[in-house]
Amino acid sequence: QVQLVPSGGGSVEAGGSLRLSCEVSGYTSCVGWFRLPPGKEREGLASILSREGIANYAASVEGRFTISQDISQDYRKATVYLQMNSLKPEDTATYYCAAGWYGGDRCRPREREFVYWDQGTQVTVSS
Repeated sequence: QVQLVPSGGGSVEAGGSLRLSCEVSGYTSCVGWFRLPPGKEREGLASILSREGIANYAASVEGRFTISQDISQDYRKATVYLQMNSLKPEDTATYYCAAGWYGGDRCRPREREFVYWDQGTQVTVSS
């Protein structure tokens, strides 16, 4: 069974930075970050292949957000980070970490590729 425990959300002024963390327990092939802005649909942000460490980004955040990981040698425990820089008020959202079984080209920030989800952590960016 896979468990996801997020941390690092909070409030920041526009132009600032935050780093979200997701403690992943259990073997997964792919971990991603998503967000749900108020009044909008959930949006995929970034994903990372657990073994290879290869990252993919949504165009809306590429260059500002960075996904990375610290992973155990047996790939059964990991901390996956989302470094968010140059934050804007429109980045305000509930942010979710998710994990899935698909690797290769299917490890993309698309909801259908993920099975396990955390409870979300709030990020608020003030102008």
